[in-house]
Amino acid sequence: MITLIFTALPGLLLLPILISFIFPYIFQDIAWFLTIIRFGIRTWRYVSKTPALTVVDLFLEKVERHPDKPFVLFKEEVYTYSHMDKLSNQAARALLTHAAVKSGDCVAIFMANAPAYIWIWLGVAKLGSSIACLNNNIRSKSFLHCFKCSGAKVILAEPELKDVIEEVMPELRKDNVRVFFLTETVISEGTESFLDKVKAASDESVPKSLRSFVSGKSLAMYIYTSGTTGLPKAALINHYRLLLACGLFEICNVRAKDVVYSPLPLYHSSAMMIGVHGCIYKGATLVLRPKFSASQFWDDCRKYNVTVVQYIGEVLRYLCNVPKSDDDASHNVRMAIGNGLRTDVWSEFLRRFGEVQIYEFYASTEGNVAFVNYTNIVGSVGRVSKFDKVLHSYDFIKYDIEKDEPVRDAKGFCIKACKGQPGLLLCKISSMSPFEGYAGDKHKTERKILRDVFRKGDVYFNSGDLLTVDQQNFIYFHDRVGDTFRWKGENVATTEVADILGVVNFIQEVNVYGVAVPNHEGRIGMAALILYDEDVFDGRKLYSHVRDFLPNYARPRFIRIQNSMDITGTFKQRKVGLAKEGFDPAIISDPLYFLDERERKYVPMTQTIYEDIKMKRIKL
Repeated sequence: MITLIFTALPGLLLLPILISFIFPYIFQDIAWFLTIIRFGIRTWRYVSKTPALTVVDLFLEKVERHPDKPFVLFKEEVYTYSHMDKLSNQAARALLTHAAVKSGDCVAIFMANAPAYIWIWLGVAKLGSSIACLNNNIRSKSFLHCFKCSGAKVILAEPELKDVIEEVMPELRKDNVRVFFLTETVISEGTESFLDKVKAASDESVPKSLRSFVSGKSLAMYIYTSGTTGLPKAALINHYRLLLACGLFEICNVRAKDVVYSPLPLYHSSAMMIGVHGCIYKGATLVLRPKFSASQFWDDCRKYNVTVVQYIGEVLRYLCNVPKSDDDASHNVRMAIGNGLRTDVWSEFLRRFGEVQIYEFYASTEGNVAFVNYTNIVGSVGRVSKFDKVLHSYDFIKYDIEKDEPVRDAKGFCIKACKGQPGLLLCKISSMSPFEGYAGDKHKTERKILRDVFRKGDVYFNSGDLLTVDQQNFIYFHDRVGDTFRWKGENVATTEVADILGVVNFIQEVNVYGVAVPNHEGRIGMAALILYDEDVFDGRKLYSHVRDFLPNYARPRFIRIQNSMDITGTFKQRKVGLAKEGFDPAIISDPLYFLDERERKYVPMTQTIYEDIKMKRIKL
């Protein structure tokens, strides 16, 4: 018997080596799958009862466990878990007493990154209420649209945004909306102060009974996302989804002792859903910055002893563009978590800043499928595995870019894309992979749903993204489809921009699209215009209009004047050809204009301007 065991032992020891030789990533796939299963079971236990155990309860657990541990670091300020707990209690009581906010209400937050953003959110959640995370770059029509979608009757705004609020104040008054500025005194007619009310409120614990009805399906917040058409959409984020977002920190093995640096805006799902709540879930420390700064990034990391950083693709590219320094690799950052990272930037980042573990992921705020690059393969956003298919029923289908629609066979069903071929990502909508949709417009929710995909009656979430799967089953992001482009980390809906340009009196028709810029991430806005007969292009007037009504990232940097629009047989504007032609005056005979910030107008596009943009002598 002993002889038999010793004879078999070498074979048993060699078996894992043999398996890993045949299936090189099998053990990483299994480890990832087991982590997901453990996390999923634990999360389901949290939300399968009413009241559910939410992020607020996890936060209170951390407060009790280590009250004096720093939770948020901001400039020179340190906010411990206990301090944030007390501030959130005061915020909750101030809202309850002075704004009549009750369980189930929604409160809109309109401000830049600051600790107040987080303690206000925790205070609102303690009341059993929700928040609307308004993008602090939106203005006028976009602002009113986003606010009204939420159904909120209370806005908490920072004083720096006073002019924006005053512009829409007549509309807000019509709806009896109460506006509170984060100040100790009133700074604008018809508004109220908030900080003085917070300071006067008790910091005693808020009764848990106020949120006794909260379940996993209860609304927690609205995160706004620009999709294929129209104004920004309010994605419904429930408490179950918030907990699931914390899973990314679990997969990436973020630890309680980590210090997480998030220079991303809190109105974004990456910073709010993953960064803030991931730190609460792990009991880690979060470093906030008012706004991303490439020149200060590594100084901040050294100052706060940062070990984990959050990014979007552009962030790391900006870091690589900063002049090299002898202390580039002098830091304690061991991990970077984010999405949208270009392969060449990924490689350059590692060469320059040292061996940082990069966890690139693919996900969308409202989507029902996500991937994570747990194998550390440069450029990949994850892997297709049999284990993965147990959790989500997703596929990649052929897509006709010119027609802007899926390719279907003779029976009317979609055709799966082959390996190495870009395919539109779809994920079946089910209890395991729900799609909650958007607030305020069922039509917008329906547009993200694809029906009769592989059989009659099936229902899938349409990601709107093209991805490719290679022969080793690694997934790579390819491009977005439809009427949207991405610039400076923001999705821009072309129809929203076109609607705003279309009200200018000399513009008859507008076609907005994104164009690639050499040595830049994403696509920048460009608009092809047809002018009314007898009218001329007014570069100063158009500049003033886009400045007033569009955030910086959505303003078209290039204008092309055409005599007629090229349309498809179904009367859709053609964009692909225009996007390919770009903005080079050497190859385009139509009049071209460039948005010149210094001149504060659109100026005629020249070959010199083109070359300066290409060589980065002009900053976009």
